[in-house]
Amino acid sequence: MATAASEARTPRVKVRVRARERRAAGFWPLALVFGLFVAFLYGPMVGIVALSFQGPEGGLTFPMRGLSLHWFERLAAGLGTVDIAAAFKRSLALGAAVMVVTVVLSVAAGLAFRKRLAGGTALFYVTVASLIMPSIIVSLGIGLQFRLLDGGIKWALEALGMSATLEDYGTALGLFTSALGAHLTWTLPFGLLIMFAVFNRFNPAYEEAARDLGATPWQTFRHVVMPLIAPSVVGVGMFGFTLSWDEIARTSQAIGDVNTLPLELQGLTTTVTNPAIYALGTVTTVVSLVVMALAVILLGVVLMIIWALTRLVDIRKEL
Repeated sequence: MATAASEARTPRVKVRVRARERRAAGFWPLALVFGLFVAFLYGPMVGIVALSFQGPEGGLTFPMRGLSLHWFERLAAGLGTVDIAAAFKRSLALGAAVMVVTVVLSVAAGLAFRKRLAGGTALFYVTVASLIMPSIIVSLGIGLQFRLLDGGIKWALEALGMSATLEDYGTALGLFTSALGAHLTWTLPFGLLIMFAVFNRFNPAYEEAARDLGATPWQTFRHVVMPLIAPSVVGVGMFGFTLSWDEIARTSQAIGDVNTLPLELQGLTTTVTNPAIYALGTVTTVVSLVVMALAVILLGVVLMIIWALTRLVDIRKEL
């Protein structure tokens, strides 16, 4: 009995010994560096969230003074002349628009680039070139373009004698014009690169099988291609929203007379010196986490649907 018990324990001991032997001499120093990196990356976020829950006498540094929701109440009441609620809604609306446009154009471009295109290589490099351009330069360029467009429109209205329309005309700069274009110069290259990688690994045999069974191009895309690339499409959408949500440099010169939430937050750092700024940062962080959680949930639902469809096909084959 003792021999049998000792033999049963022997494999576990060997596994533990092998696990210890696999750790090289540099494991712990590298683990320490990684831990410091994680603390450096997420420490400021944790600190801001903690300081946002201070009492009315709270300051911008530790130690904390009390524990309450006072600064969130101050944030809801408004910070001086800054309309945080309006800026929040603008950022949500712009992020949603950027997300939809990024997904549609990225998927369409990924499908188009599966075939040889005249000038396709040059078009690809022009598209991704905005990633290496300084963001403020891109913003200035877009703002200049729309101001030139304003001048052209005003000249045309004056030449046509439409004085009433000219007086009512403001500017083409706006949330869903110049700001949308500025954000797309940042989100589209990421979406395109993701979809190019996806379609480079996509097996065209699935589409050929669908066509052999009589499916139209739209049916092939809807029932075969889209379910297979859906996880990547969700990722592209999440990229589009989150990159737009906290963009400052490309928005600053291209949005016109209104501000998004990041721009308002940037302005508050020079005018408001209390933890209400941290409360605002906590709210924006929560929104980002909610978007990522929804993306993960949607991805799980899509994968379950794909699995269910695969099982249904297998059951039909067995019958």
